[in-house]
Amino acid sequence: MNIVVYILAAIVAGVAVGYYLRIIISLGKKGSVDLEIKQILLSAKEEATRIIDDAKKKANEKEEEMRAREIEKEGELKKTEDRFIKKEELLDARQVEIDRESESIKDKVEEIKKIKERADEKINEATDKLAQIARLSPEEAKAELMKKIEERASEDLLVRMQKLESDSDDKLERRAKDILATVIQRFSGSVAAELMTTSVSIPNEEIKGKIIGKEGRNIRAFEKAAGVELIVDDTPGTIVISAHDPVRRQIARVALENLIMDGRIQPAKIEEIVEKAQADINKIIKEKGEQAVYECGIFNFDPRLVAVLGRLYFRTSYGQNVLQHSIEMTHVAGMLAEELGADVQIAKAGALVHDIGKALDHEVQGTHIEIGIRILQKFGADPRVIDAMKSHHDDYPHASIEAVIVQTADMISGGRPGARRDTVENYLKRLSDLEGVANSFEGVEKCYALSAGREIRIFVSPASVNDVQAKDLARDIAKKIEADLKYPGEIRVVLTRENRITEYAR
Repeated sequence: MNIVVYILAAIVAGVAVGYYLRIIISLGKKGSVDLEIKQILLSAKEEATRIIDDAKKKANEKEEEMRAREIEKEGELKKTEDRFIKKEELLDARQVEIDRESESIKDKVEEIKKIKERADEKINEATDKLAQIARLSPEEAKAELMKKIEERASEDLLVRMQKLESDSDDKLERRAKDILATVIQRFSGSVAAELMTTSVSIPNEEIKGKIIGKEGRNIRAFEKAAGVELIVDDTPGTIVISAHDPVRRQIARVALENLIMDGRIQPAKIEEIVEKAQADINKIIKEKGEQAVYECGIFNFDPRLVAVLGRLYFRTSYGQNVLQHSIEMTHVAGMLAEELGADVQIAKAGALVHDIGKALDHEVQGTHIEIGIRILQKFGADPRVIDAMKSHHDDYPHASIEAVIVQTADMISGGRPGARRDTVENYLKRLSDLEGVANSFEGVEKCYALSAGREIRIFVSPASVNDVQAKDLARDIAKKIEADLKYPGEIRVVLTRENRITEYAR
């Protein structure tokens, strides 16, 4: 029992001691927390004090800086104010001087007016005295004086006017000659006459036999397809192509060279290569037209008009290449227009297309000027360009100074020694007229003047002309040639009517 009591007493005593120790520990922890809080508050106060001191220091520095700037600004304003005061004083002084000078000028004006009045009075007195002495009024005296002066000077004036007129004519003539001489010297291009035959070199004489073919079949097919005459004679290494149409001649030359290179010379191949050569020549025509307008600096032409212009590359006029002649004319016309103050572009364009009708005069009725006018109107050319080109042969009156310039440029380009040959142009015209007579008959598909105009070959449509009609047609063409054309010797009319039948085996 006592043990239990002792145990309970020990337990109670342990609990009491534990509780006391806990209280003591709790009080110790609370003291340390309070101490830590006090230290934190102290540190915060010190930091706040430091920040406040720094802020005060920076504020003082900023205040001093602003005060210094303010003092500087006040100094600048003071200087500016002093300058304005000085300028104002200077302006006041200047105004005083101006007022003084103005008053002086007014006084001088009044003095001049008085002097003028006194002078007018003196003049009137002198005039009255002269009128009394001469017994004439001022108007009558003036008229009498002018009459005497005119009588004395009339002869001198007449001589002077005649001299001025003569000198003016001489000066104008010298000026015109100077302009033409300057233009001719600025542009001096070489001129080479075009020939009417084209020679094609061959590698060996065996090619001539192939070109002629069996019983002349190949050469006839080539001449019919190309519209030319092949001269295969004893000249070694050469075959000559003859035709008055330079485009056909060039097509034939290209086709013949390609045939020789290909080696397969037969009628079907001949037609194929001639068609290909025609396409190649058409491409060259387009390129030559584009080169011409580019060289002359004219870029507002319709592309179709440029293509027609390129055909002139294969056309000659009195032995002179028409396209080269037109380009040369364009440069000359441009320089003349510059010298005379005319429209340079209109003059150059009119000169470039002045002979464009010659590109189609084998196919269209009318003079080359009328054909050219229709071509330009069709392709929307400037009316001023048409007026400038249509008068170069005096077929139309000159509508502008550019028209005179185009005509003058044509004379300069074509009139130089060696530029043209009259016989070539007449030869071309004779062949063209010969073909024109044959083409005027119904049923004629193609016709070609050959052998320098001594032969004309005509191809008719077999559907519209039978064998009997073909014979009559040949005779009618021969009679019309006799009636309409003048020519030496005789002309052989060869009319061909051919039926060609083609079938395919599949």
